[in-house]
Amino acid sequence: MLHKPTGKTRPAHRSYRGKILYIGDTLGERGREWFTVTVQEDGTRTLRAHCEIDDAEINHTRVLRDVIYTLDKQWRPLDSYVRITVNKAFMGSAWFRFSEHLVECEGYSVGEGRFSQRVETERWVRVFAPHPVICDVWHMAGWDWKNPAKTQTWPTIMSSPLPNGASGPLIGVVDFATRYHGKERVTVPAGTFDCEHFSFPLEDRPGSTPEHLWYSGPDMDFVKIRWDFAKTTYELVELQKE
Repeated sequence: MLHKPTGKTRPAHRSYRGKILYIGDTLGERGREWFTVTVQEDGTRTLRAHCEIDDAEINHTRVLRDVIYTLDKQWRPLDSYVRITVNKAFMGSAWFRFSEHLVECEGYSVGEGRFSQRVETERWVRVFAPHPVICDVWHMAGWDWKNPAKTQTWPTIMSSPLPNGASGPLIGVVDFATRYHGKERVTVPAGTFDCEHFSFPLEDRPGSTPEHLWYSGPDMDFVKIRWDFAKTTYELVELQKE
């Protein structure tokens, strides 16, 4: 005998989604990013991001980027898939995996062909940078709030050393130097948010043009980035949360 359901059963996860616009100082809208994040009961979260850069002012390059990126409840990277198209041509794709003392990458690119990488680490890396701008604010998950210092540094794995991420993808290791500026209330097209304000790299580093970023809440919701180097402001224009 079949029984009709008595009510809706909520899934054992929650999801939220949104859109970010890349606004150039002279070009106006020069890119955009759509994202969906699924958070499971154990705190594991998976990002699905599609990014478009029409014509970057800094290097006149068109980019399409598709990223799937999963982190654990401590915001440590677990695995990621990155695929890059540059100027309408396939550049490369790769799968990254993270563990206590190892970062692995399996991929294919027009420059490298088929490749495998292994990089040993002292501990689980705090941050991975696959280059969607939503991930720029997630870098701040590496911040140690128990440390009173307003400037902190930690090693970071990047999929590309280029500002627009339009190479590789490959494993790259950099030191991530960050400064905390405090709490601010910020208004963008998606609304008004109480934010944490950070910047990186540091202003006092030679040749540095810091990227200032603002995020809000326990989900580290992207709100805004301003980067003078790229002559671009990145703003949250849509956010739907359950």
